[in-house]
Amino acid sequence: MDTQQSTALTRALAEVPGPLPTSGVIHITFPHTDRFTIVGNHLAQHPDLSCTAVGIAVRIQSLPQGAKVGIKALAAHCKEGEKRIAAALRELEAHGYLRRVRERLPSGRIITRTVFCNRPAALLQPRRQAAEAPAPMQVPAPVPQPTPVPMQEPVPAPVRMPTAAPPAPEVPVAPPAPSAPLFVPRVPPPTAPKAPRRPLPQPSELTSELDRAATAFLSDLHRHAPQFTLSEDDVRRLVPGVAAWLERAARPDAIRRALTDDPPQPLKHPAKLLAHRLTELLPPAPPGVDALAALDRPRPRFAVTPFQTCEDCDRAFRSPDPGHCRDCRETRAAYAQTAA
Repeated sequence: MDTQQSTALTRALAEVPGPLPTSGVIHITFPHTDRFTIVGNHLAQHPDLSCTAVGIAVRIQSLPQGAKVGIKALAAHCKEGEKRIAAALRELEAHGYLRRVRERLPSGRIITRTVFCNRPAALLQPRRQAAEAPAPMQVPAPVPQPTPVPMQEPVPAPVRMPTAAPPAPEVPVAPPAPSAPLFVPRVPPPTAPKAPRRPLPQPSELTSELDRAATAFLSDLHRHAPQFTLSEDDVRRLVPGVAAWLERAARPDAIRRALTDDPPQPLKHPAKLLAHRLTELLPPAPPGVDALAALDRPRPRFAVTPFQTCEDCDRAFRSPDPGHCRDCRETRAAYAQTAA
């Protein structure tokens, strides 16, 4: 078997046109007759796409219309996990190859359509060609030739042909305004710069009592949540954040519940998770005496006109005194005027 493959490879190399390179890849190309997909080099050699994103794009491009290309559907046929496939789809969406469009059906149901374009740059090409197409060349109308006149007849006086009007000056055409991009990425690509992290909250004054209470809280945390076992350096680094919570009148059990509930599995960096939650879930400062006094002040009361029941038609209407509604009053007035 190895001998047959080596012989076939030698024969194929002999049919490669031109001298073979001494280094690098040598392509042996056979034309496809069925089951093939055309992939452009702009995708296969994209400088900003990862190899996973290029492979996912080629697989999506080879699928028929209506095929499922969700994360779970691709993960069922690929060796990559759902996280890598999701990151690859975000890359393709950021560079215009993939787009997710929400559309409302006539029945009122909202669906999400996934559109894949094998060449995003070509979507704007027809507009540019129409804008840059040269104007059609104007051909002058043929001038009619005069009919020959016999010599025996008197030659008529020459008729002066009206001269053509000078061509109108060309009006400069403004270049077409750049159209908005057709594909707007909703999720930033993985290579986008990340925002700097917010600093750990600090108390207004780290007193010895706050320092001891925060240190004891962090050192005792592993008894309530074993996965949150901290080193001594981690405890010293997180003490100001816990002190800021204690300074804002947060109870230790409430702090423990906010910091340790529902951690990710597996938890690789407990100190980083605690620092993130101490910063993002910081409670507001307790209100001062003036703010609490404002709550105790009496609020202005508004007089509300009560409902009354009409004595004739039993209709409800607003009035300070019982009696008749407006329609009944108008009817009574018209009847009294007619009787008078």
